[in-house]
Amino acid sequence: MSEREKNNRIDYFICCIGAFANRFSISNAEAYRYLQALGGLRYLYDNYEYEHTQSIETAVEDMGRICMRRGGALLL
Repeated sequence: MSEREKNNRIDYFICCIGAFANRFSISNAEAYRYLQALGGLRYLYDNYEYEHTQSIETAVEDMGRICMRRGGALLL
C-alpha cells in the first residue's frame, strides 16, 4: 500500500470517528474507545473498500450496528 493510500485511510477513519462522536454527542476520544472496544473500527478497517464508497453517515450507522450487536449501549 502506498503512503498516499495509508494517509487516505487514516483521514477517512478520523472523519468517521468524528462523525460518530457528533452523532452520539460524545467526545472524539470516547467515540474512539467505544468503537475500538466493540469492533466498530475493526469493521471499518476490514470493509474499507466498500465503506469508503458510501456516505459517512452510512459508515456511522454500520459501525453503530456492529457495536450494538456486541453489547454497545448507544442507540441508533
